[in-house]
Parts: sequence; structure tokens; C-alpha cells
Amino acid sequence: MRKRPIIGLALGAGASRGLAHIGVLQALEEHGIIPDLIAGSSIGAIVGALYAAGIPSNMMEGIAENLDMRTYYDVSIPRLGFIKGDKVEELIRILTQGKTFDQLNIPLSVTAVDLKSNQSVIMNQGEVYKAVRASISIPGIFVPVFEGNKVLVDGGLLERLPTRVAREMGADIVIGVDVGFRGQHGDPSNILGIILQSFEVIELALVDSIFHEDDVYIYPELGDINPLNFDKVTQCVAEGKRVTLEAIDDIKKKIKGFEARSSEHLG
Repeated sequence: MRKRPIIGLALGAGASRGLAHIGVLQALEEHGIIPDLIAGSSIGAIVGALYAAGIPSNMMEGIAENLDMRTYYDVSIPRLGFIKGDKVEELIRILTQGKTFDQLNIPLSVTAVDLKSNQSVIMNQGEVYKAVRASISIPGIFVPVFEGNKVLVDGGLLERLPTRVAREMGADIVIGVDVGFRGQHGDPSNILGIILQSFEVIELALVDSIFHEDDVYIYPELGDINPLNFDKVTQCVAEGKRVTLEAIDDIKKKIKGFEARSSEHLG
């Protein structure tokens, strides 16, 4: 039995609320907690991929503050989705330096859903940016990714918080960050809002069934953030950092508990 636990970080789906993942990473770094592996779904796949590719969390915050995401929305005639996703894919390719999964600094898996088989798909091979593009493909908003005989859409559809994936990667302790909506929705203002709110209802019903006693769950409170609005970077990052700092003692307790059990076993 290992003395030191393998720490997994599961970064969940939640559109722009996922900017809080950056603050989570900052808080963990301040306390010397660096994940050994990362599982990401949708926006969590983006943040996880950038971090695993070597972009520091503070730099990630600066990039987010200076990006106008509206310029990366290549709107299409909505036969398969409102946004083609080519510009977003190219942005992710540049930020991850075109790395493949085996070139990353930290092991990473990202999730998608195959509409043909009705199953989750875990991606951890090949070019990272292509996998992330599939993971963020919110049905009806982004055009799906067609890969072989698969039609891939947003991983959050079946696994908003991929703690299961992190455990399957070998994590002893998983820090799960759920940035999805947990309250009551207001009136949607457009068709995109209706699509997002509909999926959040489905995701919320699924996410409450994944709890594990050795995991730590973090819930940034971002119910007032429009999931399509990426200009609240400072607020999202600060909230992610705040709730993580509140959970730090619990995380350290889990780590010490594992180490104590390991020492007893080895002794």
C-alpha cells in the first residue's frame, strides 16, 4: 500500500461557471496540493486540459480575462447546432500547443457522450484539443463531433461531475468540483437558455447519485451567473478559490487519514 495517496481532480460541466475551476486550482496550489490526475467534463475538460498541458492557473485566469469568447462563436445555420465549433477547437489547439494526451504533464481523461450507443466515452488518447472539442459539444448549441461511427456530444449529459472517471484512473482521493446549477432556474430569455436549462435539470438528477465517502466535493455558488456569459471571470475565479479554501482542512484530513492507514499497513 502506498504511503502517499494518488489525488484525482474531477472538474465538472457548467459552461461559463466552470471558470471557477481556475480558482480551485489556485487555492490547491497555495496549499501545496497538486493533482496527480485530472478528469474533466465539458468546461472542466478545457480547464483540465490547459492545466495538464502546463499552463499555470494564474496565467489561465489572465487568458480568460482577455478573451472575448463571442469572437470564437462561428454561428452556423442550425441544422446540427448553432455553433460550428471550428474556432473554439483551434483556440484549444493553440493553448494546449497541439499536445497529445501522452505529452501532458498530468494524466488527463475527458468525457463525451456517444448519441448512437447512448454511452459515456472516456477519451485519453490522441490530440487533446480534439477530445476537448467533443466534450464541450452541448447538444443543440454546438455541432456534434463525428468520429468514426460515433456522434459525440457534451460529456456532462451523462456525467456532469466525472469522479467515477478519476477513480478509474487510479485516484485514492478525488476532489470533485461541481459548477453546475443547483438552485431554481429563472425564466429563459432565448432558445439557447432553454437548451442549457433543460440539460441542467437532467444533469442535476444524475450528479446526486455519485457520492463516495473518500471524496471531497466542492460547490461554488454561482447561481446568478449566466452560463453563456464569459465576462464574469474575476467573480467565478474568486468563488472557486473561496469554497476550496473552506474545504482545504477536509482535503488535508483525507490525505492524512490515508497516510496513517498506509503507515499502519506497512508497519
